[in-house]
Amino acid sequence: MRITEWPEEQRPRERLLRAGATALSDTELLAIFLRVGVAGKSAVALARDMLEHFGSLHRLLHASSSEFGRLHGLGPAKYAQLQAAIELTRRAVGEEFQRTGLCSPDAVRHYLRNQFALQTHESFVVLFLDVKNRLIRSSEMFRGTLTHTSVYPREVVKAALHCNAAGVILAHNHPSGVAEPSEADLRLTSALAQALALVDIRVLDHFVVAGTQVHSFAEHGQL
Repeated sequence: MRITEWPEEQRPRERLLRAGATALSDTELLAIFLRVGVAGKSAVALARDMLEHFGSLHRLLHASSSEFGRLHGLGPAKYAQLQAAIELTRRAVGEEFQRTGLCSPDAVRHYLRNQFALQTHESFVVLFLDVKNRLIRSSEMFRGTLTHTSVYPREVVKAALHCNAAGVILAHNHPSGVAEPSEADLRLTSALAQALALVDIRVLDHFVVAGTQVHSFAEHGQL
């Protein structure tokens, strides 16, 4: 039976409009995202198959394009739509912090969890802040396994001066799931802090993000 043939009070879209998105299950939300199913299968049935195939919503959202396309009814177009939705969410959170500022470690943690969410590669990001700790720009300065020599201090200094930053927050992720910083992380932080201090730009903190865990160098006396 097609969803349009269901009683109106059971249809996902109508339920969302009536009760809000939080009232819906993962399957129902996915069905709304899909809009249509495939021959002989409604969008709700296809959404249910997706969750069963990947095992969890988390793994589904982490899937690569090739993994996504292995399930009948999915392909590059749906994968692109999903990635666009995820990126829009990231950017919306970034806009909020441009207005309100990264004024506390908890605010920074929230921002960084969102920025690194679903990211499977390791990357090093610099948040450039104005004098009121409002976010000017967030830039990925390096992608790959982080070492003491993989990020060039002069490039970070150049970028900070270009956007007239008063301070920076450093951040990188550990896709392995362990937030403990390495010796290379500590050496890199020290080198960047020294280089930026020469142009009167402060390193406010360095965060290591591993899933829901976020390690602050400043809070642990490592800065």
